[in-house]
Amino acid sequence: MSRLDTLVKHLSAALGEKIADTKVALGEVTIVVPAAEHLEAARILRDDERLRFEQLIDLCGVDYRDYGHGAWSGSRFAVVMHLLSVTHNWRLRVRTFCPDDDLPVVASVTSVWASAGWFEREAFDLFGIVFEGHADLRRILTDYGFVGHPFRKDFPITGHVEMRYDPEQRRVVYQPVTIEPREIVPRVIREEGYAQGR
Repeated sequence: MSRLDTLVKHLSAALGEKIADTKVALGEVTIVVPAAEHLEAARILRDDERLRFEQLIDLCGVDYRDYGHGAWSGSRFAVVMHLLSVTHNWRLRVRTFCPDDDLPVVASVTSVWASAGWFEREAFDLFGIVFEGHADLRRILTDYGFVGHPFRKDFPITGHVEMRYDPEQRRVVYQPVTIEPREIVPRVIREEGYAQGR
């Protein structure tokens, strides 16, 4: 039995029906956990002796809008965690889909891994995913007055407002975006003899 098969067996034994789906691809194991089981599954993944995922390496948000060229029919937002077991020397990816696309909410795992604090703030800031139970859920990368969530696929590339320093007012001011939309066509230069490989 390979190490990945052993990990899948232990995951199934420890989490049981808390796992909605398991995939093994490219030497990695990914499990899908329902939002209602997100926090409890995290505790089990950390504390079960067969698993011992002591470290949360990364946590991020994902927007599945238009995924697979529009073929995706599942929930729009997901939280993905990458875990490491130093004890057993294996890794795991855990994906949890937020049940409500209009207000994506999932439980915070800061009580399980303290390192989740800033990762969850980033996912909140960039995707608008709310982490229930997070003690300090506020923006971390964008400005406090920023409107929207810039990593959502329906967020305009130019944004809604721009800010600049106004020397007359001697402060930063916000104004509507002044970037003119334009299409850039690359210029192709063909040198003589290009086709012959010279």
